[in-house]
Amino acid sequence: MSELIISVSGLRGIVGETLTPVVAARFVAAFALQLPPGDVIVGRDGRSSGPMLKDAIGAALRACGRNVIDADVAATPTIGVLVRDLGAAGAVQISASHNPPPYNGIKLFGGDGRVLDQTTGGKIRDAFLQDEAAWCPFDQIGHVSTPSDPHAPHLAAVLETVDVDAIRAAKHHVLIDSNHGAGSLLGTRLLSELGCQVVALGDCPDGQFSHTPEPTAENLAGVARQVAQSGCSIGFCQDPDADRLALIDANGRYIGEEYTLALCVQHALANPATRGPIVINGATSGMSERLAAAVGVPAHRSAVGEANVADRMIAEKATYGGEGNGGPIDPRVGYVRDSFVGMAQILDLMTATGQSLAELADALPRLAIHKDKAPLSTDALPALFRSLQERFSDAAVDHSDGLRLAWPDRWLLVRGSNTEPIVRLIAEAETDADARALCDQAKALIGS
Repeated sequence: MSELIISVSGLRGIVGETLTPVVAARFVAAFALQLPPGDVIVGRDGRSSGPMLKDAIGAALRACGRNVIDADVAATPTIGVLVRDLGAAGAVQISASHNPPPYNGIKLFGGDGRVLDQTTGGKIRDAFLQDEAAWCPFDQIGHVSTPSDPHAPHLAAVLETVDVDAIRAAKHHVLIDSNHGAGSLLGTRLLSELGCQVVALGDCPDGQFSHTPEPTAENLAGVARQVAQSGCSIGFCQDPDADRLALIDANGRYIGEEYTLALCVQHALANPATRGPIVINGATSGMSERLAAAVGVPAHRSAVGEANVADRMIAEKATYGGEGNGGPIDPRVGYVRDSFVGMAQILDLMTATGQSLAELADALPRLAIHKDKAPLSTDALPALFRSLQERFSDAAVDHSDGLRLAWPDRWLLVRGSNTEPIVRLIAEAETDADARALCDQAKALIGS
């Protein structure tokens, strides 16, 4: 099992090798053991292995006495909304996010429509590793039903957060690249509802990715050219399960994922009804922090991970939050990273301000993030953290997620990987050179 990546929110592996129908069935059987009574929703992204895994997972849940609601192809945030709308006990989303086609995975949701918290997820992981399940007798096997429109509740919730009439009147010309993932179904529908003229790429959710699925500048170079050539005012680029969103401006410039959250935070802070505390994770750009400070509201940092951000948002009664990988979280829609929230609210911001995406992005605080990594075993981390604190004794220290050192104008996060013997280093500063220098100084201590 060492090659199967198991976390508190689910698992991920290579189909036919580490992730087999037997592994999937055992994992969701352990999940069913921990859930309260009720139906379980099963959804998937567009990967070709999805239908097979959906059949295996559905059968296992039914064999545990659970009725299954088959949402089929649906985005991860859509599944979260659907759980609450249908009053389900939980959900299983079949997706490997931005991993290559050989991979697939399982993400688990509780009855609150959120990815599982660490405590609950840990119990399920332990039950799976101990091969625990609650298989039912023949006369208690569950049945399968299909919702008539699994996307409608999510669509309605997103539209409630923006001025639909104003966006429709603006008649934005937009490009959406769903890259043959789950986001294509609701994405084009949402943009059409907002009165946009839509150029859709990869709008068949068959998992036949047109480019490497992670929405980075390198992977989206071809899409960026199409945005410029098509005369669109903005390009929206989703990852395969549509919880992340990257942006491209009218000139074909890759704006990126960090800016997605910052612009959504700007949108939230501009409205008195949603102007309140925000939560971002320790690896997210400080652009959102500076926007919050400018209007006098607190900004909090959580540990990296969607569940950690959501936990902190609830604890702080935050009105907005998210992660810098293009994942805004609007609690009015759900405590799940949501590319559809990002698309609608950035269009709303463009409409309300009369500014282009390029103008909005260029007006944000100018900061640079640099990321690096180095080989290091887990047991060597405490000594590295001590050395870093001695070297940077003037920094504010946070141990909630590895070691985070912060100054008024820069920060450094050093954290061990959960899946391999490496340490990850992320720094942000006013310039790329300064951010790179922080990472280099930290790396120099690893060999000392």
